[in-house]
Order: sequence, then C-alpha cells, then structure tokens
Amino acid sequence: MRVLPDDDDWIPERRRAIGDRVRSERRRQGLTQDQVWQAARLDRRTVQNVEAGREMKLSTLLRIAYVLDVPLADLVR
Repeated sequence: MRVLPDDDDWIPERRRAIGDRVRSERRRQGLTQDQVWQAARLDRRTVQNVEAGREMKLSTLLRIAYVLDVPLADLVR
C-alpha cells in the first residue's frame, strides 16, 4: 500500500498530465476543442480547463472519453 505524501503538490502535476493526454488524443483525431465540447455537451471553458489541467470532474472526463472513443483509463493513467 502506498502512503500519501505530506502535501498535495503532486495533484496539479497529475491533472496537467491528464489534460495533456486529452489534448493529445483530441489533436491526434484532428478535432477542435469546439467539436469536443459540443459533442460532449459541455461548456467551452470546461474543455479548456481540462486540457489546462485545472480542476476536473469524473463525469466530465467520462463524457470526453466517450466522445473521443477511448477508455477513460487511457486518459487518467
């Protein structure tokens, strides 16, 4: 079992990595942010925040993974 570090400094780094994977997959598929947020029925700012590694909800990531047709695990690994 792993023990959490004393602080949460590792969390922003993990969020940025998730955002990078979302952006990379979107671009690989030749999609714009507009196409993704519209297909996922999300706000434009929400997709921008995810790709920037800001706070993100599980339901948002599930929607994006569905639209990109990739397993959620591929985005959050």
